[in-house]
Amino acid sequence: MSSTGKLYLVPTPIGNLEDITIRAQKVLSDVDLIACEDTRHTGQLLSKLNIKNRLISYHEHNEHERAAELIEQLNQGKSVAVVSDAGSPGISDPGFRIVRAAIENKIDIVPLPGANSIIPALTASGLPTDRFFFEGYLSHKSAARTRRLGQLKDFPHTMIFFESPFRISKSLNDMLNVLENRPACVAREISKMHEEFIRGNLQELVKNISSRKVKGEIVVVVAGVSFVDKKVPEINDQVE
Repeated sequence: MSSTGKLYLVPTPIGNLEDITIRAQKVLSDVDLIACEDTRHTGQLLSKLNIKNRLISYHEHNEHERAAELIEQLNQGKSVAVVSDAGSPGISDPGFRIVRAAIENKIDIVPLPGANSIIPALTASGLPTDRFFFEGYLSHKSAARTRRLGQLKDFPHTMIFFESPFRISKSLNDMLNVLENRPACVAREISKMHEEFIRGNLQELVKNISSRKVKGEIVVVVAGVSFVDKKVPEINDQVE
């Protein structure tokens, strides 16, 4: 039996508190230490769940040194849970470094399934879900953003992007200019009170978004070129 502790990767709600799983609650209650981006934010979550546990900050600015500290705790037999402010740790959030360090130290890693914005945005978009590509955030600079979109123009499958409400209008314009007018969906505030899915082609989305002030967390789902080049299959055609 291993004398080292286990590293748990625990997703937390991205909006609705009820998205927390029973297993996640148990892990957060039972571990010796919870490493989180913001101790105040996670402290509020734990308070709502009636969980009392030790918190330590683990974010992009202290990830290198903190990962070493956490490995030391794990090597002493302590169990550690890593959480981000919302969603799955490691997805556009700190987590990669501690996972790599744990692998190098032969520490067991236990990833829990749970809340995220990528899959709900994809499945509700109405675009093909059998194959997809997650890009994350595009560059905040238009030239770099346009260049990257050019590299993705002929990608055959559905593409998923994170975007800021401050850049969504410019990004959609760049997508329209580079990818041309193809089906897409802007998913906003998933699992929150003002959840919204805006579907249409990129030209329609540009017009919609430019006419209003958009707030909240945003995921953009865009059709791949294989979907654009053929007609949308009938429902019966997808049944095997």
